Amino acid sequence: MSERVTVIGAGLAGSEAAWQLAQAGIDVRLVEMKPEKRTPAHTSPLFAELVCSNSLRSDRLTNAVGLLKEEMRTLGSLVMRAADDARVPAGGALAVDRDRFSGHITEALRNHPNIEICAEECRKLPEGAVIVATGPLTSDALAEEIAALPGLETLNFYDAAAPIVTAESLNMERVFRQSRYGRGDDYLNCPMNEEEYNAFVDALLEADCAPVHGFEETKVFEGCMPVESMARRGRMVLAFGPLKPVGLTDPRTGREPFAVVQLRQDNASGTLYNLVGFQTRLKFPEQKRVFGMIPGLEQAEFARYGVMHRNTFLHSPGFLNAHFEMLARPRCYFAGQMTGVEGYVESAASGLLCGLSLASDLKGGGTVDFPPITAMGAMGRYVSMPNRHFQPMNCSFGLLDPLPVDRQHKKIRNKVERYTAVSERALEWVRAWAQEHGFAGAGAN
Repeated sequence: MSERVTVIGAGLAGSEAAWQLAQAGIDVRLVEMKPEKRTPAHTSPLFAELVCSNSLRSDRLTNAVGLLKEEMRTLGSLVMRAADDARVPAGGALAVDRDRFSGHITEALRNHPNIEICAEECRKLPEGAVIVATGPLTSDALAEEIAALPGLETLNFYDAAAPIVTAESLNMERVFRQSRYGRGDDYLNCPMNEEEYNAFVDALLEADCAPVHGFEETKVFEGCMPVESMARRGRMVLAFGPLKPVGLTDPRTGREPFAVVQLRQDNASGTLYNLVGFQTRLKFPEQKRVFGMIPGLEQAEFARYGVMHRNTFLHSPGFLNAHFEMLARPRCYFAGQMTGVEGYVESAASGLLCGLSLASDLKGGGTVDFPPITAMGAMGRYVSMPNRHFQPMNCSFGLLDPLPVDRQHKKIRNKVERYTAVSERALEWVRAWAQEHGFAGAGAN
């Protein structure tokens, strides 16, 4: 009989790791401090709580995260099963109803015969096989112990979560429904003319921000840059960033607006909308005042204001190998955003790989290494390769091995065709591996 594995943390990565282990017949002790104790960013008692956004990003195979999600589906991912079940309209993206998504995962883990749930704070690393998936909000006591591990540098920075407004409070005389480039009508759009845009930027620059408790602006991960921080980089940065109007036509004028604030559906009933790209650390009254200047949001009711929260990640190169196992301590794995993979899907995928690898090792099959022609393998390579300036990274095609170029195989110049070919190559490998190892649905398209 194989030894029991302790999984610390029931976020996306920990939930996925525990599921994969349990499905492989391994007994799991899943330690989660909620609901006994919560971090400032958490509000729900459910597992796999989505904090910053309800979007799992693109679902197309011409996008690296779309490929990553399909690899996970092929490998029996609980997170992807829950996401597909809780899906809400979002054009080519996969967005979910938060409560339904987390509820699906919580119920599946609580009812699994191989999983024991322990509601307590883990303050020390346990002996034996373990997966640490405490995420960007690791408790102070455990973070201090992890920081003292050999060969490791622990860094901290702050993420920003975007506000959510109620649909019924929007001024639909100003707001129009449309996705970019005619890809449906899943987004609500708040158009701005040049005068409105400049007034908004001025107000944003003058608004009061919440303190960051001593951490510098440069410590904020670029992918979660607060909207007011982007505005400080130049007057037109927002118009070429989250407020870019390209691919949209205001039906009132028949023209492309000067700038557009997009709102994405945040729950299945369509009563809540997320301000896309509006992570912020403005004080709550300032958010109501400044964001109320956006056309259509004059009387907006905020179901949740944007907040800042701590994010702890490891200097993984030299500390972890390509399947997220600690080099100095075999069968001790780290999973999720704390390893330097950035994003919900990436975090869950790292937990999946940890669970697969540890389960295989405990059953005598050795650890699992996915090649860097796959999205999962490329992420593992990124966190384990030497890198003095290591920083959190989203999954991208740039991490994967390129297509071969020889006399018989000309380089594909069209980006869509090239990314499609990269995805097809990756999925061919993953499906073959999954079929060999008995995963249901491994041959699915």
